[in-house]
Amino acid sequence: MTEQNPYQQLGVTEDASFEEIQEAKTRLMKEYENDQQQKEAVEAAYDAVIMDRLRLRQEGKIKVPERIRFPEKAKPAQPKPNPISQGNSPDWLQRLLDTPSRNDLLIAAGVFVVLGGMSISSVQLATTALSLGFPGTVFLLYRKEKRFARAALISVVTLVVGVAIGSVIGPIVAEGMNDTQFTVLASLFFLWLTTSFLR
Repeated sequence: MTEQNPYQQLGVTEDASFEEIQEAKTRLMKEYENDQQQKEAVEAAYDAVIMDRLRLRQEGKIKVPERIRFPEKAKPAQPKPNPISQGNSPDWLQRLLDTPSRNDLLIAAGVFVVLGGMSISSVQLATTALSLGFPGTVFLLYRKEKRFARAALISVVTLVVGVAIGSVIGPIVAEGMNDTQFTVLASLFFLWLTTSFLR
């Protein structure tokens, strides 16, 4: 084995890839696991091949793949999605809009789905659902900014808008449902939007 050059000792050609050289070394180390002298010869051959490759690389005789030379080019940085374009929106709007976490969305959706279910079941429960939805909105908004007056004002405006829209389109759209129930559902929907996407 000593009469062979290091490449021959490893059983690879001089143009073998680094992975092929590694595999050859691993295979031979397993093959000679009980022969310490042969293992040392394999190690020496491997070291000689690696040093030869390093020398050839420094002399420019081995072309290093782009993915190794410039690993930062291999995976271009993915731009982070920005759901709200903040470049063109006014400052007051940026302070008002919120990008909720998945957890916040689920909490708000859970609360308003229960309230919506109550409003569908009967007219009496519809008014109860709305009377619970309003303070719930105030609380969920207050939790984000810790500003009670702002949370209450936004909730009042949302409630007025929801009732107005529900009252206008309710008689047109709501078939088989009481107008009051539809108005409450519309209001709850707007309250949910507010708690989820405003702060």
